[in-house]
Amino acid sequence: MKKIEAIIRKTKFEEVKDALLSSDIDWFEYHDVHGIGQSRQERIYRGVQYSTDVIERVAITIVCRDIVLAPTVQVILKVAHTGNVGDGRIFVSDMIDVYSIRTGESGDTVLRDKK
Repeated sequence: MKKIEAIIRKTKFEEVKDALLSSDIDWFEYHDVHGIGQSRQERIYRGVQYSTDVIERVAITIVCRDIVLAPTVQVILKVAHTGNVGDGRIFVSDMIDVYSIRTGESGDTVLRDKK
């Protein structure tokens, strides 16, 4: 099992959400985040100067079986991409176990996938 944590532009969230749901990811969590990275550029948008380190972002967390890891990461990479500084990052880590609070089951069978 893997845990995918993606930090993406807030403006790309709806597109990424729709793409994930279309690709058979049936559950994920998300929340607004703020962070500061190494890459900083000053930009001007409609006459207002802003820095790329203050672009609003959304963190998406997905726990999935190994078999759906690569397609899920590819969906996020494709849809969240703008080609500009501040597009975000995807982090993948191993999950030791998962438990269903309702049934008490454990292991990757707790995770549904339609593949």
